Amino acid sequence: MNDLILKPEILAPAGDEEALHAALRFGADAVYVGAQQFGMRTSPKNFDRVSLKRAVEHTHSLGKKLYLTCNVLPREPQLHLLPDFLSYAQECGVDALIIADLGVFELAKKYAPNTSRHISTQAGIVNSETAKAFYNMGADRVVLARELSFEEIADIRAKIPAELEIECFVHGAMCVSFSGRCLISEYLTGRDPNRGDCSQPCRWKYHLYEENREGNFYPVMEADGGTFLYNSKDMCMIDYIPELVKVGISSFKIEGRAKTAYYSAVATNAYRQAVDAYFDGGCQDNFRTPDNIRQELEKISHRDYSTGFYLGTTPGQNTSSGGYIRHYDLVALCEEETDFGGIITQRNKFYLGDEVDVLPPSGLPFTFIAEKLINENGEEVDSTPHPMQRLELHCERKIPAGSFLRVKRK
Repeated sequence: MNDLILKPEILAPAGDEEALHAALRFGADAVYVGAQQFGMRTSPKNFDRVSLKRAVEHTHSLGKKLYLTCNVLPREPQLHLLPDFLSYAQECGVDALIIADLGVFELAKKYAPNTSRHISTQAGIVNSETAKAFYNMGADRVVLARELSFEEIADIRAKIPAELEIECFVHGAMCVSFSGRCLISEYLTGRDPNRGDCSQPCRWKYHLYEENREGNFYPVMEADGGTFLYNSKDMCMIDYIPELVKVGISSFKIEGRAKTAYYSAVATNAYRQAVDAYFDGGCQDNFRTPDNIRQELEKISHRDYSTGFYLGTTPGQNTSSGGYIRHYDLVALCEEETDFGGIITQRNKFYLGDEVDVLPPSGLPFTFIAEKLINENGEEVDSTPHPMQRLELHCERKIPAGSFLRVKRK
């Protein structure tokens, strides 16, 4: 393993401006975003030219970095759009372009020569020679394939130039295909996953039927709800911070550009807190992630967690369900701290007397009982049924601005 221990970057996803602000507020060193073109996620809002420039300016004002995805595999009719796209990315001041395609890489060198180039996990880098080849071509960072173990990552780190950074996914959804190279979606629905439009057929329920009895379906059963053959478990490496650091990973990447601002905030906060605790404690081998940090990752929607391929095993599939595990509901965002509690904006309904769990931008989570709610008309109410309604929330503690409020499901 690498003897030089460097504190890794916490790299968070941001599918829109709300998620970007949340990720930065909760401890991200850098965020990665997609524009309206050439990104591998078309479902989020993403960033147009105006909002991209605004996002870069805000990120840089905090002394942090913004990376822009340009990791699709473009077809010939799209190529003429790339020079302007790449030039504008450099003009905006993005800190790096995340690229999978060799042609796009060469165009980036020509039209955005002053912008750092990171090689996407879509490139499927699994050995040091490939990493060095990209470095010699001008890459500053490689995002390794998710299918590697700790030992393989450490071996690659030892054999590549010290200046070449390694980025690895540490949390989030896993793809059933190797490094996301999939054609199931395009085959079944015409939506190309390699151009950001995956319909996620790996999460669907499947049946068999005999060719002479079309219409008579035979479920493949492992449980009463059927079997979800391709449904990968989510990755969660929060209990392996020392191992991740010691193999020489430069950046801990959290998956989730299609997820909510709340998801980005909670996941970012957990890894921020865990990494800081490890380094503040002197990087001891016996470090154990505190329970309260680990428990935060149970407060976001997720599939069953696994350790991916890091331990030399496969992450496994959740064959009994294609849905999410959700123990908590996000109910509000605190807009302003007050002496009586806070001014909140409602996200989901909750009631007077509910125990509210607060995730503040700094410090430890805490709980309180909702004692009084006052709407914009100055009327006391006993619940919050109206989406995005602003209310006064009275409780025993001040609620820091920017906090997320959630309630455990009953």
